[in-house]
Amino acid sequence: MSTLYIVATPIGNLGDITFRAIETFKNADAIACEDTRHTLQLLTHFEIRKPLISCRAQNEEIAAQKIIGLLDEGKTVAYASDAGTPGISDPGALLAGLVRNAGHTVVPIPGPSAFATLVSVAGAGGKTLIMEGFLSPKSGRRRSRVKELLETGDAFVLYESPFRIVKLLTDIADIDNKRRVVVGRELTKLHEEIIEGTAEEMRDDFSARTSIKGEFAVFVSGIKKTKHSEENTDN
Repeated sequence: MSTLYIVATPIGNLGDITFRAIETFKNADAIACEDTRHTLQLLTHFEIRKPLISCRAQNEEIAAQKIIGLLDEGKTVAYASDAGTPGISDPGALLAGLVRNAGHTVVPIPGPSAFATLVSVAGAGGKTLIMEGFLSPKSGRRRSRVKELLETGDAFVLYESPFRIVKLLTDIADIDNKRRVVVGRELTKLHEEIIEGTAEEMRDDFSARTSIKGEFAVFVSGIKKTKHSEENTDN
């Protein structure tokens, strides 16, 4: 029985990588990754040279069989997505499940995550927090899902690209323009920006910008449920 390590990697600042992640990469016989070019840059920075295996969303099941083959030979494999923790709006979950079903051990090497990074500074949470990640790029499906999430009354986190962030904020504002929103742009990177306000204020802010760059994480606060509403839900 061999081991697959699921390794979290920096979402921007390379200083966020853990000692354990570096040691895992150094000791692995091979490293599977979402994008070999991206991971090669990370490994080169830390002077680590290992055979790389492409394992992205489009070929994850096929790549998993190759990785299982290496594990069957007694080799150790580490897996990293492009940034953050694999399996959280990134490939890796299918791989982990297939490897475990094949009788091998899957060990997490925790570390950076855009989800945890934004939530840690959002200043609100509650008992329930939904990690939704990327929504459909299709406007109808995106808006429908935003409405469903808002209607739960729970806080949730979304990921979005610079090309659709205004559309996302517009959807949220149109449905509930007073809901508190915390927007994280380029988290942990040089031009990191974390701002908050109502959904309406955030929509107006980004709509007025002439240029929008970077990756986004968006925290949408929940609403406090009264004792009466909770009792009605139980009935």
